[in-house]
Formats: sequence, structure tokens, C-alpha cells
Amino acid sequence: MIKILLLYAGSAVAIWASALMQRYPDYRYVFSEFDIDPTYIENKDFESYAYSHEKALLHFYRKALQEGAPFLSMIRGELMEEGLSDLFLYLSIIESGLSAEAVSSKKAVGLWQFMPKTARAYDLEVCAGIDQRCDPRISTRAAIRHLLRLHQRFGKWYLAVLAYNCGEGRLARAIAKAHSDLPEVLLDPQAHYLPAETRDYLKKILLVAMIGEQENIDFPLSEEGYVEVEVPKGAQIAHIADAISIPRARLLKMNPQFKQGRIPQNDTAYTLRIPEESLAAYFLKYEAKHEHEQSPERTFTKTSHLLSHTVVLGETLSSIAQKYHSSSEAIKHLNRLPDDSLEVGALLVIPVTQEAFDAYLNE
Repeated sequence: MIKILLLYAGSAVAIWASALMQRYPDYRYVFSEFDIDPTYIENKDFESYAYSHEKALLHFYRKALQEGAPFLSMIRGELMEEGLSDLFLYLSIIESGLSAEAVSSKKAVGLWQFMPKTARAYDLEVCAGIDQRCDPRISTRAAIRHLLRLHQRFGKWYLAVLAYNCGEGRLARAIAKAHSDLPEVLLDPQAHYLPAETRDYLKKILLVAMIGEQENIDFPLSEEGYVEVEVPKGAQIAHIADAISIPRARLLKMNPQFKQGRIPQNDTAYTLRIPEESLAAYFLKYEAKHEHEQSPERTFTKTSHLLSHTVVLGETLSSIAQKYHSSSEAIKHLNRLPDDSLEVGALLVIPVTQEAFDAYLNE
């Protein structure tokens, strides 16, 4: 009777493994991106985990997409720019559910769940006034640097993922004890080379990546809806929100790194995320006023309106200024350009007079 049950259990697992491969035909791509042999999908422990957690992780994945919608394109773009697979987006999903304000029971914070010591090792500010672990772009760049270093040490991406969770020392000791770095060995639930949390961590990322790739949601490579502007030190976020006519709570939500609702009073240059449609209001109603208060003697041609312009191939600062009857210096100053070079696709704010504004609208 026992033999019959074992045979039945083995058949059930084989059937489930086949169903898993059919349901997630991109599993080979997912596994290869993490340097894992595709045959690992037939590993009984992984199959059992997938069977038990598939439904819950599908729900978690969809919820995370809603939470992190403003950051998805940015994360993918940063990963790909540094040569990492965009599948590492799923690591952030598992770490934080794509919540920039996520805080774990161990006091890890942000999209990538950095502990204070690790955050400071990658030059993130963590203090009462600012916690850059909550800054989506800055923390993503730090996470990339961390993953690249872990990969450099261990040589395989799935090992970098394991080390990200349990620490380099813990993983190195596990590999030495197991005399192997193969996933089926390190994740063996009977051997206990790694903590149960870490063993599940890699399986969870693989499964949610398979789910995500099957959902086939195509995110644009450029972030839409938000722009970053440089803000003066000591600025009150509430005052900026009032100036650009958006709720204070919304602006604070978009910039959770500023813990006291203000920009730190030091010499570091900080940026603030604002809605793209508020860019003109920011320059007209907030920055222009601030610039005048700080440097009342500095003047440009009097303007009363702003237009947005996306740089196309072949354009120069001078040609754009001429097109809108503006000035190169004013455009450069307003957009905080360090020099006259322009990047194709960049969004510029162009200061224009009332006459030029009306003429542009009537074209």
C-alpha cells in the first residue's frame, strides 16, 4: 500500500512539473537570466513550492504592480543601463512589494530593503531628515552596485540573489559546507545549508518572475508622468506643493525620502519628483520666485509663460531658442544645464513672452 502511494505521489509530481512548464513557457529564459539550469524546474522541492504558492504570489505580484506603477519603468531602465537583466525587478517586488516606504521587522527600508549599514556602504544618506533608502532612483542604483559586487564575488546571478538575502559570509560558509554551489544542493530542505527564509527567497523570485513574464506586461523604457527637479536646500515640500497646486500629501508620497517634509539644509544637491504636468508651474511659481529672492539682481528677458519642448536629433540650444524667440542662456539656466550639450529625447522648459506663447498656440 505504501509503495502504491509513493508511486502515485511521484506521478502527481511529474504531472505537476509538466503542467508548470506548459503554463510558464518562458521558464527557460527566466532560469537562464539567473544562471540556473532550466532542468531545475523539475526539482521536486521547487515544484512543491510552486504548487503551494502560485496563487498567492500571483495576487501579490498584481498588487505590487499597482503599488509601484510610478517606479517600474525607472527600475527597468536603470537595470538595463548597467547591463543587468530587467528580471531583477522581481527581486524588488519580493523585497518590498514595490513600496518605496516599506519597512521590515528588521528595520530594512525601501524598494530594495536596505539595512542602515549596507545603505551607508553605498553612500546613501540615512538620518532623521532624509532616508535615501526611500528614494526610488538612488536606492535602485545602490542595489545595482550591490548586486554587481555580489556577482563579482560569487560568479553566478542566483548566488548573488542568495547573498543579497542572507549575507555574503553566510552564503560562503554554506557553499564550503555543501562542497557545491548548485541550487538543488544549497536549497536542499533536508541539509539546511541555508536558512529556510533564504531557500524560499530564491524560489519565490523565480516563481514570481515566471508569473510576471507570463502576464506579459510591456513597460515603456522611459518613465512617464513624473520629472525630477533640483530643489534649493531647506525648501519646504508643503510650500512647493502649494505653489504647483497639488495636495501636499501627494507630493510627500512621491518623495518619501524627505522624512521631515523639507529639503536638508546642507550643500548636497537634492532632486524632487513632481508630476510632469506641474513642471511649468514649478518653474514659474516656485523656482522663479526663489531665484528672485536669492539673486534679485539676476535678470533675463521678461517672460510670463513656459512651453515644453522635447529635444530631437540635430537640435542645438541656439536653434531651440531661436524657434521660440527665447534665449539660450535663459533656457540653460531654467533647465539647470551644465553646458550647451543636449540629449535627444530630453524634456526642456522654454521661457517665452506672452506674444510668443500666443503665436505658438495659434500655429
